[in-house]
Amino acid sequence: MSIRGNDRQIDNIEFNVSDIARSKAFYGSAFGWSFVDYGPSYTEFSDGRLTGGFTTGEAVRPGGPLVILYAHDLDETQRRLKAAGATISRETFTFPGGSRFHFIDPDGYELAVWTAQA
Repeated sequence: MSIRGNDRQIDNIEFNVSDIARSKAFYGSAFGWSFVDYGPSYTEFSDGRLTGGFTTGEAVRPGGPLVILYAHDLDETQRRLKAAGATISRETFTFPGGSRFHFIDPDGYELAVWTAQA
């Protein structure tokens, strides 16, 4: 993931896929997306405007991709989300490039928030 963004705005969309090579071939052929590999289980894609990722790190789940927002301060953002009624579905964890947590909104959608700080 890249640090482009503005605090608390959508920054990335992540697809859990069963085969990264197949997903790269499909989206590259269909839409001309470009790719940067970050190890065997994560590839960043770019459509020229928005970046996202393909990962095999989690199960493929119905309902679509994971929307990821960027925040300068994860702790403060998590406090704000809890105060607004969100449920934290995955506590903060680190990954190459930063840290993130997941939350469930009032309608049951899971989203994530990340920061470049580990």
